Amino acid sequence: MGNKFINKISSLLFYISILTFFIAFNFAHNPPGGWYQQFLPDLNNRPLADIQFIDSLLGYGITGDHTSGDTNYIIKTTNGGDNWFIINSVYNDLSRVKFLNANTGYICGGGSGFFIKTTNGGTNWTDVNSSLTGYIEDIFVLNEDTIWYTDTRVVIGGLFRTTDGGATWIRQFYASGNIPSRIYMLNAHVGFFSNSFYLNKTTNSGFNWTTISGENGFQDIYFADSLTGWKSNGDMKKTTDGGLSWISQNLPVTSNVGISKFTNVNNDTIFGVGGEIFYPGNGSRGIIYKTTNGGINWGYQLPDTSFNIGIYYHIGSINKLNVWCYFNFTGVHTTIGGDTTYYPTSVTQISGTTPSDYKLFQNYPNPFNPVTKIKYELKTPGFIKLNVYNINGKEVKTIVNEKQNTGVYEADFSATEYGSSLSSGVYFYSLFAGEELVDTKKMVVIK
Repeated sequence: MGNKFINKISSLLFYISILTFFIAFNFAHNPPGGWYQQFLPDLNNRPLADIQFIDSLLGYGITGDHTSGDTNYIIKTTNGGDNWFIINSVYNDLSRVKFLNANTGYICGGGSGFFIKTTNGGTNWTDVNSSLTGYIEDIFVLNEDTIWYTDTRVVIGGLFRTTDGGATWIRQFYASGNIPSRIYMLNAHVGFFSNSFYLNKTTNSGFNWTTISGENGFQDIYFADSLTGWKSNGDMKKTTDGGLSWISQNLPVTSNVGISKFTNVNNDTIFGVGGEIFYPGNGSRGIIYKTTNGGINWGYQLPDTSFNIGIYYHIGSINKLNVWCYFNFTGVHTTIGGDTTYYPTSVTQISGTTPSDYKLFQNYPNPFNPVTKIKYELKTPGFIKLNVYNINGKEVKTIVNEKQNTGVYEADFSATEYGSSLSSGVYFYSLFAGEELVDTKKMVVIK
């Protein structure tokens, strides 16, 4: 009778825990704490076009949406985004804001070659060159003398450069069908420009450009040094040879997967925005991507769902703790690096060759936190299970439970997934082919 009573209590507690999880998943503000919401002032429904933070307190932003004939705004914060105030309004579309330091900054836009500069933190603005025309889509400011900008107009647009602070400009590139829209320079000599379809590189300050064959453009790009860089264009790619070749990085599978813009804290830690996840009962919610190993593994964070932010598009950071993510009139900020990062488990067939037998490999790295790789080989097609058990033999995770073809597979297994996670300790993982146990191995989670 005692055992029956215990079993009934255990079953009751199990179902209560399941019910509690679904209630929390649908109604609670998950996860709490690490991110808090911020709001922009009344900007007459003009959407945010760009932001930049100089330090933990000082930041600048602009509005614009490629619509001519509207008033847009330049905004500023001096308390980390908790409060924003308008410092200027202009009857022009705005596209980019770039500050060299707390006082010296530039803003560009379209309609009539809008390009202005401040040297006193936005109190006063002057034309960089009053004779400019066209739509200035993007700028790269190396210093107060050397600046590049892209003009997306047909025939008379292209890529332009000044070395005298904007007094004179030289057109450095134009080609029908390959009009530059984005510009990024590593230094005075090496850089990239792109549009939606092409990626181009220069090694001589922009006088000559080489198209990277088979590679699309970028919405955002960053190089840590002359060889290592990342770029996003809905996807996320990394190069280790100076941009001559790019390797796609795997992002967590959610409702909408993709990185539009990102911010590098260092060579390892990167935050990105542009994805979303469907949250039962609450619709879509924006997620914030994060990697701490240069993109080998990407996870995501989900700010409080009560914020009701469907996606984030603009992002800035000054270190791995202070990060801002915005969309239009609102956003979120963290001073502690955000919340828990979830790393969903994924399985990929890495080879279609026929192995001589079934085989389960030791996971690597081991010990791990929070992600490890588990490789296995299948000599014939069939129903495969790959399970994880705790030290008491209780099944705690199912990685694979499906029919798979002959070949070699690799699972990126995460000890931290949304809705559940494994505590530190010893675990075992077992591979089954049909009902037959192939092998069992030990792994260790450390946190």
